[in-house]
Amino acid sequence: MSLPVYDYRTDVRNILVTPHIRSRFMRLDPGGTASFHSHDLGHEIFLVLEGRAEFTIDGETGEVGPGQMCIALVDQSHSVRTIGDDPMTMYLSVTPHIQPTHTGRTETGDRKPLRFSPNTAYDVDPDSAVSFDDRLDRHVRAARTVANAAQIAAQIQQTMADKLRQARASGDSEATEEARNTMWETLYTLYHEIYALADEWNDLAPRATE
Repeated sequence: MSLPVYDYRTDVRNILVTPHIRSRFMRLDPGGTASFHSHDLGHEIFLVLEGRAEFTIDGETGEVGPGQMCIALVDQSHSVRTIGDDPMTMYLSVTPHIQPTHTGRTETGDRKPLRFSPNTAYDVDPDSAVSFDDRLDRHVRAARTVANAAQIAAQIQQTMADKLRQARASGDSEATEEARNTMWETLYTLYHEIYALADEWNDLAPRATE
């Protein structure tokens, strides 16, 4: 199997969509705009590839051209408009990508009512083979799994924290590394369960009002 390679001149769409990240190439025609919004959990990175755009992020406005990037952090209101006579193409990513992925904002920064976009808006085909009730049950099970993993992680963090303090105080580098690695292994498991929950949530949330 060959390595997938994507080209901003032809693949103007969402490329990777997971709870961890949504990344895409986007093109706006001259005068095109993306209205004010923010992301409840995600940071968004914009890298302009062709053309020029004016970004307004958290009340600050600037012009961005090819090879330049800007960033909208969590909860920062932002908008973009193409300037000049040419289209503007950019790469963007939002991390993480968890519904509701966009929160509308007024020009003064006030939050608009929540809006859950269908997964098709992000070029993802919904899994119609799973009923809504089954999806809801899966979401609840995933939430319980996260709660259990969090409880276990908290207990191990406390136990290993005590060992880590002792190991550092005694200069025992091997014990220090072992305690730190054990702490990470439980966090690694916890984060995997959190993203599994986010995956279920992203499938469930847009279907709630169908």
